[in-house]
Amino acid sequence: MIMAQSLASSFKCAAAGIVHACKTQRNFKIELGFAGAAIVLGVVFAIDAAKWATIAVCIGAVLAGECVNTAMESVVELVSPEYHELAKHAKDCAAGAVLVMSLASLAVAAFIFLPSMIGLFMR
Repeated sequence: MIMAQSLASSFKCAAAGIVHACKTQRNFKIELGFAGAAIVLGVVFAIDAAKWATIAVCIGAVLAGECVNTAMESVVELVSPEYHELAKHAKDCAAGAVLVMSLASLAVAAFIFLPSMIGLFMR
């Protein structure tokens, strides 16, 4: 019988996964950079609570997607260390999901920040 982990142990494992993604995945680091830029822009332009919530959801979705993509790649490499077309499709689709999330987040950022940025230049 498998025993359930304690809640603290579950959080520790989750944190280890995030740290692993941060240490090993170039794209995770890039996405963290964009997240930081969005936070700085939010502070500079004093966005309201609804916009902060939207930015937080976008950041969370992209970073979570990257973690899922990393997990998918690891599992595919484990079960299919040699090239297989289906393994390629699985990895490409997982990466594509992160790209879709990233592009949607970029569109959100444009809707939130571009009006304020344009306003700076129209003064």
